[in-house]
Amino acid sequence: MMKRKSAVAGHFYSSSGSGLSSEVQKYIKPSTAKERAIGIISPHAGLMYSGAVAGAVYSRIKFPRTFILLGPNHTGLGKPISIMSSGEWEIPTGSLKIDELLAKKIKDNSEIFEEDSFAHSMEHSLEVQIPFIIHFSSDVRIVPVTIMQNSLDVCRLAADAIATAIKKTDYPVTIIASSDMNHFESDTVTRVKDRKAIDKILALDPEGLYETVVNEEISMCGYIPATIMLFAANILGAKEADLVKYMTSGEVNNDYERVVGYAGVIIK
Repeated sequence: MMKRKSAVAGHFYSSSGSGLSSEVQKYIKPSTAKERAIGIISPHAGLMYSGAVAGAVYSRIKFPRTFILLGPNHTGLGKPISIMSSGEWEIPTGSLKIDELLAKKIKDNSEIFEEDSFAHSMEHSLEVQIPFIIHFSSDVRIVPVTIMQNSLDVCRLAADAIATAIKKTDYPVTIIASSDMNHFESDTVTRVKDRKAIDKILALDPEGLYETVVNEEISMCGYIPATIMLFAANILGAKEADLVKYMTSGEVNNDYERVVGYAGVIIK
């Protein structure tokens, strides 16, 4: 069985099991009521920066049997849309197995999903979700997909393949779009830009999100995964979206001149 080892332990989060467990625990809201989610948006910075947002989102959802993880490819390694359809992912607090059946269904539905573990080897956008998932369940399975920049038409094709696979699956599946928001502008500018993107997400408007990010020059690194997730969620009958938490890195390090935004959203 292929085992994908942690690439960013000791950098984005603690390298020890006990340290990571304590780190995640700080951001969990244990008394929060749980609700079923078709999809979520969760950030992927170092936990000290985005953990409060990610923790708030994961604390509020009922866990499915499987998460489909969609994240941007920051490294440039591998295929344009790279899926891992077997093996497991390991971090200091445990490991999660890949849902081979669901991954195969997605690949069978569209040739744009290409088998490629190399694309995942050093990518952090999906890995940073795993500590929160394992905190709540080590039995849940995952289907990891990294995505490079792509067209709106490709987003639609990817979403249709994912939604069709989910419809043919007789257990609960939730789609995670991993994304930070605007990067490295002032807190004031970032909040204005991020609000424009968030409004499109809350309106369940994938075309609007894609076009707003491009036209407004919003450096939202995971807007392609988020667009795909929204298209798929709409096919699956999404009715509404909730902004669970928003913040910027300035609230952590007090540098408000050069921040990154983080948004946690639930689609249901």
